[in-house]
Order: sequence, then C-alpha cells, then structure tokens
Amino acid sequence: MPVWLWWVIVGLIAGFLAGKIMRGSGFGVIGDIILGILGAFLGTWVFGLLHIANSGGMLYTILVATVGAIILVAISRLFKR
Repeated sequence: MPVWLWWVIVGLIAGFLAGKIMRGSGFGVIGDIILGILGAFLGTWVFGLLHIANSGGMLYTILVATVGAIILVAISRLFKR
C-alpha cells in the first residue's frame, strides 16, 4: 500500500477522533483528513519536545496525530471567536 494512503487513513481517523473529543461543529471529511495529517506533524513535534518515545506502531501514530489535531482544533477555535 502506498505511503500517502496510510497518511490519509491516519489523518481521517485522527481528525474524526479529534472532532469527537473536542465536540462542536466539524470541518467535514476533507477538513478532518487535513486536520489529522497536520496534527500528526504537530503531535510528533510536541511529543519530541516532551521526550516521549517515538515508536509504537499504528496505534501510537494515531494517538500522536489525534493529540496534534486536538491542539489544532483548540487553536482554530481561538481564532474563530
């Protein structure tokens, strides 16, 4: 399976989870995927700053991406108001 397809799958799952955890109006399917992919980058950076282990497979990747997506949702809501 191509790598970009894994990014889309992880992004979709992370964006969906972030939307459910943060509650409120979502960003749509495409918005959730983009949010999840960007969240993966942000989550990786944040977890690296905190010196949290950087391996653990697909579940770890989804967790990191979800945390990053939650941070992005919180930031976007600050600017939305």
